Amino acid sequence: MAKRTFLPATASAGLHDGAAAPSRTLIEQTYAALRNDIIEGRLEPGSKLRIEHLRGQYSVGAGTLREAITRLASDALVTSEGQRGFRVAPIALEELEDLTRLRVQVEIEALRQSIRHGGAAWRAAVRSSYEAISALEQPIEPAHRRQWETLNVRFHETLLAGQASPWTQKVLRLLSRHGERYRRYAMGLPGSVRDVHAEHTEICELALAGHEARAALALEAHIRATPDLLAQALRSGRLVLPGGSDDASAGA
Repeated sequence: MAKRTFLPATASAGLHDGAAAPSRTLIEQTYAALRNDIIEGRLEPGSKLRIEHLRGQYSVGAGTLREAITRLASDALVTSEGQRGFRVAPIALEELEDLTRLRVQVEIEALRQSIRHGGAAWRAAVRSSYEAISALEQPIEPAHRRQWETLNVRFHETLLAGQASPWTQKVLRLLSRHGERYRRYAMGLPGSVRDVHAEHTEICELALAGHEARAALALEAHIRATPDLLAQALRSGRLVLPGGSDDASAGA
């Protein structure tokens, strides 16, 4: 991987062990860069995070890296091996199915509450977020996938913003980060005929029309589509998840 160059010159004092404590901004930057590289697969699932190697790669000191990696461990994107350091969390179909079950339970109820309690401002925000993502998903071009992911998160969070539960948003944001690791593989499957834009359109229109039960069913089908596609690809041998289970019988 190419060496990271996001480090500002004024932060150079935090590059070495024994120097002043790294700034929170530098830790945030390192955390964001590591998280992005994990989600994009540049740091492969199951790979060991070697501090000495990563120091040069990200142009930061060991203290900054440990702080950032500890945060990633709290997000469950990194696993701790006790005294042996850290590894990128593996990926497997079983985990995706578990994430999907939890997301369905939480997000469906949140959508129902949003439809019941969301007012004019909520409806306007949903329409705006839908129009923004629509501009990038007819179809989704590989070069725009990262931008689409940002708008996808915004669309889903806006749908649920009509209910007053900050913890719901926090939990779903964490689940979304993990789900993004899998969406990357699903979106790259050859021959996929999934129409994500049509799915978003149906959810948006039903939610704005106040059709609570139908909107909930459409959202559940949308959430379950990615694990279903990956399960089929694993069973057919069209996909192997790096660092995870490549056994098509693993679950589903």
